[in-house]
Amino acid sequence: MTRPSAADLDPDDLGFEHVPETDQSFENALAKARDGRRLTVDDAVELLTTGSGTAGIDRKRKERVLVAADRRRAEVVGDEVTFVANLNNNVTTACNTGCLFCNFKDTAHQFEADHDGEHAGFTKTPAESRAAVRAAVERGVYEVTSVSGLHPAFALNEEHHEILRGIDDAASVANYKPPETYATDPGTYVEQLRAMSVDGVHLHSMTPEEAYHARRGTDWSYEAVYRELADAGLDSAPGTAAEILVDEVRDVICPGKIDTDGWVEAMEGAMAAGLDTTATIMYGHVDNEMHRAMHLKRVRDLQDRTGGITEFVPLSFVHERTPLYEHGVVSGGATDAEDELLIAVSRLFLDNVENVQTSWVKYGDEKALKTLSCGANDFMGTILSEEITKRAGGSYGEFRSFDDYVELITAVGRIPVERSTDYRERRRIDPDDGPPFGPSLGPKADGTPLLSERGGEGGATADD
Repeated sequence: MTRPSAADLDPDDLGFEHVPETDQSFENALAKARDGRRLTVDDAVELLTTGSGTAGIDRKRKERVLVAADRRRAEVVGDEVTFVANLNNNVTTACNTGCLFCNFKDTAHQFEADHDGEHAGFTKTPAESRAAVRAAVERGVYEVTSVSGLHPAFALNEEHHEILRGIDDAASVANYKPPETYATDPGTYVEQLRAMSVDGVHLHSMTPEEAYHARRGTDWSYEAVYRELADAGLDSAPGTAAEILVDEVRDVICPGKIDTDGWVEAMEGAMAAGLDTTATIMYGHVDNEMHRAMHLKRVRDLQDRTGGITEFVPLSFVHERTPLYEHGVVSGGATDAEDELLIAVSRLFLDNVENVQTSWVKYGDEKALKTLSCGANDFMGTILSEEITKRAGGSYGEFRSFDDYVELITAVGRIPVERSTDYRERRRIDPDDGPPFGPSLGPKADGTPLLSERGGEGGATADD
């Protein structure tokens, strides 16, 4: 299949059917939000645009939306701001999907054993993943997040390898080449998850897109795939790869990915297998406010049916090193006002999702703290290392210590709370106890800070 490149796109002629125009009024939409009534897509558009009949975002109206969202946040989750002690361990950057918003990937042919050129990517063996996770757990980390490129040699298990080897022209038909083609064998998904599932760590991995990759060329259901992954140690699944859940946008920015229905099907499969999930949105590229509102509706509908989404994670598009930006399809990402409104409207619209996350990696400290007054209540995690945003041009760092968290959260008058991945365990931290602060919820967490005395400066050992 020939996929469009960013150079093929005309930013002035994307031809979207869905545009941010409604018959609703901003005042009516805001009144519904304040009263706690369930919002419609048109309501969300009015709040995201501060009035779809006017040009630009109205500053005073925006502040009214933010106040309404902050009040809702206080009613739903109170003044606690949560965070988790986690490690990002990406297995590989090898990927042929060709998403135009991404600079994390390296085309997979560069990883082949007979390739002569150099590249900046990596592939970890299961043993290397296990070593990275074990070192992090020894330091007190208790969540491992793993999101990786779709390496053509990745298969669910050995049975999957045999099926894929039997497909004629498997490289074209199923994006498959056998492990011996490559300089480094990534192992199977089952082997990687077993390797990372050490010492009671919570393993948060296998996006809907990765789950599709783990069943390509078969008639296996998503539920069956996720059950096998859960047996290998998977504890919960990230609802990333969502981008914008409107196919006319996906056809532009990620035509090689599963479509909206495929993402929803995979999420339902993960939850049918007994796994908690998260849900995301990646906005601020070619999308508009109608697309964002439609996305929120699809997430809310999914939660109505399943109840398995623990948090919603807005991801603002980081543009600097992406094909969309380099080829002039976009001139930048979302504005500060758009970021604030997206978080606020997520809080007001998603009346069935308790937790809304903000990102110091995407926004930086000052802006992320502001969004804690726009409806957000979760502040991500320690991370230890981050690759995806950094490769796209992000510059806000890769590590956040518990001391940093306590200082930042108390500075805005909120309560710092260490949490487990599923939010079922929580520990309030009393700033008066004095630093240093460290994690205590994990199997080897004893309150010791995640600093150099436990194995190197934060950020020295792994990736998002």
